[in-house]
Amino acid sequence: MSDPPSARAAPVRVEVRVELKPEVQDAEGESVARSLALLGIAGVRAVRVARLYELTFEGTDAGEAERRAREAVDRLLANPVIHRVVVRPAAG
Repeated sequence: MSDPPSARAAPVRVEVRVELKPEVQDAEGESVARSLALLGIAGVRAVRVARLYELTFEGTDAGEAERRAREAVDRLLANPVIHRVVVRPAAG
């Protein structure tokens, strides 16, 4: 017999932000900056592009959800040579 819905743990959301390290050229960011200038949006000095992943885990606590998110980073979402990563509880 399964637990009633009210007794189950709420899903845990974890935010993973993956961006290029500062010393790595961000060609996509440079392209966006050029395009903004062409559109007449003045004053943009630089653009850096990042990816934001929001992972939702069920049946676990916040600590285990973060551990699983870091495993996802290590195995799929980022390359430690060129990326820096921030893992944190999702807002809201």
